[in-house]
Amino acid sequence: MTRNRSALVLVLLLCLGVLSAATLPPPEQRALRALERVARPLRTTEPSGDLGDLRPLGRMVGDAKVVGLGEATHSSHEFFTMKHRVLRYLVEHKGVRTFALETSWSGGLRVDAYVRTGKGDPRRIMREEFQDTYAWWNTEEYLALIEWMRAYNVRHPQDQLRFMGDDFAYAGPELYDTVLRYVARYRPGLLPRFIELYRGLRPTTSAGAYMKTYLTRPLAERRAMAARTASALSLLDRQPTPEGATEDAHAWTVQHARAIAQTAQGYAFDFDDPEQLRTSMGYRDELMADNVAWWQARTGHKVLLSAHNNHVAYRSSDPRYPRMQGAFLHERLGDDYVSVGTTFGHGSFNATGPDGTTRVYTVGDPAEGGNEHFLDRVSHRNYLVDLRTAPEAARTWLDAPRPARSIGTDYPGLPHRIAPSRSHDIVIHLHRVTPAHLQAVPR
Repeated sequence: MTRNRSALVLVLLLCLGVLSAATLPPPEQRALRALERVARPLRTTEPSGDLGDLRPLGRMVGDAKVVGLGEATHSSHEFFTMKHRVLRYLVEHKGVRTFALETSWSGGLRVDAYVRTGKGDPRRIMREEFQDTYAWWNTEEYLALIEWMRAYNVRHPQDQLRFMGDDFAYAGPELYDTVLRYVARYRPGLLPRFIELYRGLRPTTSAGAYMKTYLTRPLAERRAMAARTASALSLLDRQPTPEGATEDAHAWTVQHARAIAQTAQGYAFDFDDPEQLRTSMGYRDELMADNVAWWQARTGHKVLLSAHNNHVAYRSSDPRYPRMQGAFLHERLGDDYVSVGTTFGHGSFNATGPDGTTRVYTVGDPAEGGNEHFLDRVSHRNYLVDLRTAPEAARTWLDAPRPARSIGTDYPGLPHRIAPSRSHDIVIHLHRVTPAHLQAVPR
């Protein structure tokens, strides 16, 4: 007898009075049976083939302007291919036109140029931009996603997809060059001041080396650099659009200057001070939300935002993070932001170990009492569920914080307790995950 039939028999017996309240199954069992009724199975996590099983997801996200799609690990094949698959569906059926990734603004612009024009070699762009903290994106899975976006644009030259990076850790030389060219053309009187403010800041090394060496500078120097980039931003931002320039070109140049300032400010905290560290984490999530909201308003595009579960969530499960990107986006967009979290039963992922080496880690069946133990007992191997409309028994159980897997760049990490229905609108659960395919980096 299937679980659904068992649940039906239970209901009939209760109605007939054969069972009493004292013999009801425990709350977790009632919640599981309730969740079984509304979970929608997924055919596959691979991006190719029919997408019909994602129609329930389309109904769940509705007309949201930004959909945040999380990942429970930063480097599992199925999470990345599922994002590719969801992107395909949302592009083809819900009007999404931008894919936003937790990577630098300048790196996103380089990928965007390839996606729109075919300029450059995507493997080389990824190798050069996805370094250090962003190295997890230098995978075969993301290459396939980017190549699919490029192919779509070739087929639809008048309805193009775009790629954005919403993070701050690296401001590439192209940003400085773009801002200085604009100032030289439209505000030549300000050019000497901009050259002085940006002196010594334009990267001359690889992205990874730049990020590693930035924090070796004394705190006072880093704060002075932040002040200089903030002054440059102010000089542009407080000026009206200059004669001869378009309003759009001015707005983009100001945003590029803002991205430069965000990078400098992001490194200007005292990371040895726990409170300063916490403030820096809040700063990061807020600026990522600001960048996505700016992009959405400027382009008018619906956006699929890819990040770790924590970042797209409404609530933080990490004491180092005071407020998450998802909370800021909900504040700015209201119901036009929808958060989708992901979970998994067991499997493998890439992560950095205590010795600083990247390797594959494998976890077995989830421990009893945690979110994954509950979610993995639903009869579907892979499925999605709308937590906002789930039956009361399921919502009540999922509304309580319980142990959960939240695996970032390092493993093992801090323990997490997450209430799924307080953190996300929708959950995609995968029974098993495998490591993402990291692209080899030439030595």
